[in-house]
Amino acid sequence: MGYKYLGLGLLLSAFLIVGSAFAQCGGCPAAKSKNCGMSTQKADNMNQKVIKTDEEWQKILTPEQYRITRKKGTEKAFTGEYYNFKAEGTYLCVACGQELFDSEHKYDSGSGWPSFWQPIEENHVAEQEDNSLLSKRTEVLCSRCDAHLGHVFSDGPEPTGLRYCINSAALKFEEKKTN
Repeated sequence: MGYKYLGLGLLLSAFLIVGSAFAQCGGCPAAKSKNCGMSTQKADNMNQKVIKTDEEWQKILTPEQYRITRKKGTEKAFTGEYYNFKAEGTYLCVACGQELFDSEHKYDSGSGWPSFWQPIEENHVAEQEDNSLLSKRTEVLCSRCDAHLGHVFSDGPEPTGLRYCINSAALKFEEKKTN
């Protein structure tokens, strides 16, 4: 009889461990539907998170890319590679390659930086409060590697009314493939 309870205990323990792992990684329907304690953004990106040391980032990024994406820098207005760029395709994170913005959502904001009215997927960017430079702004980060991309403002065009003002040095462009 003792073996029967031991077997049930082991089975229950295994079930709890596997169930916990699914809930933490987003593999369960509860995580996807926001019925668990984890946000969809965290559930979708937890297994994809890219973490590197400063030395590792410096090896794969140019000094300018490193200054902007890892040290929260910015480029001078009207100087970035993509501020007046018109090709069709996808803008990726220069640090980890995650898709961030589609050229269909790009517009000329007159700010001197590439501007988009929405990200390619809402959970591909993260936002956090930025109180530097004696002003309150919302910083935009890559949700996979936490690269600083730029800022988002509420003075953009419809349909979102948002202006994602992004540093060119934080992006790499992948041209749309034609058949």
